[in-house]
Amino acid sequence: MAFFDQLWVQNSLIALAYTLLAIFLIRRARSEHWTSAWARLRRDRTGLCSLGVILMYLIFGTLELIRVPTQQSSQSVLEILTAGIPQEKGYSAPLALTSLSVANPKPLKGRHLLGTDALGRDTLVQTLKATRTALLIGGLTSVIYIPLGVLLGLLAGYYRRWVDDLVQYLYSTIAAVPEILMLVAVLLVLGKGLGTMAIALGITGWVGLARLIRGETLRQVERPYVAAAKGMGQSDWKILSRHLLPNVMHLVVIKFVLGFSGLVLAEAVLSYLGVGSPVGSASWGAMIDAARSELSREPVVWWNLTAATLALFFLVPSLNLFGDALRRAFDPRRG
Repeated sequence: MAFFDQLWVQNSLIALAYTLLAIFLIRRARSEHWTSAWARLRRDRTGLCSLGVILMYLIFGTLELIRVPTQQSSQSVLEILTAGIPQEKGYSAPLALTSLSVANPKPLKGRHLLGTDALGRDTLVQTLKATRTALLIGGLTSVIYIPLGVLLGLLAGYYRRWVDDLVQYLYSTIAAVPEILMLVAVLLVLGKGLGTMAIALGITGWVGLARLIRGETLRQVERPYVAAAKGMGQSDWKILSRHLLPNVMHLVVIKFVLGFSGLVLAEAVLSYLGVGSPVGSASWGAMIDAARSELSREPVVWWNLTAATLALFFLVPSLNLFGDALRRAFDPRRG
């Protein structure tokens, strides 16, 4: 019973996350600023193509996240959809008819588009399943660093004086330490895992967002609507939450999209260094790490490295291009 409750909670959290995202976008769509930005974005072919690629990755990651109970344990929706792809006994090249074994090649149960790995698992399926790790890292880290960066940036820009000095001291201290060293140190202390990796990335990720929000808040507090709100006797909390926060949310969205690509690359680097994703979990970084020994064997196994590299190659530039398209849409004068 506890097993089914755990699956229900996990799937419910996924549904809640998408519901909150939809509510946020719908509410923002009522704003004239966001409506005009969407109109400009629709005319940006590069931005729309990048959005299509991102949505494709999002679909695969969500299908791997959602799990349903089975007779033995549980399976993701993606595993159920790819259940017809057979598992071999070892390496096989893309579209090969026999295994890679030179001494005793054996017929394969099926032809695999991108070959198989050391355990005989289809490389294409493993590449698609690794999207889950990228989605989890990006989502969990964003839950940590976005509220922290927005809150500290707003407080620093609104109150100024000693509050601004304190926030600047905090993010200057964190920025002074090389990011990769801090990430490895936090992971070595907390242990390996997706949750601890998200915490480590969140500790360093809020710095850039806080700087961005602070600068925009300093500009917004000089606007007449803030002076009018103060003249009407509104509290600082209402001014921050009802006036300043909505006027910086477009920067949060842009930073989230652009920062997501950095989080995906950071996960790949940490997994490559051996302090990232847990052993056994599908990850592009783990696939690249395994390629170190695969490239030195004879014959060379190149397809696992190629699949992971291409997956990163299509996702990361798409996120960066879409982030640039959002920036141009919200502020065409700086496009």
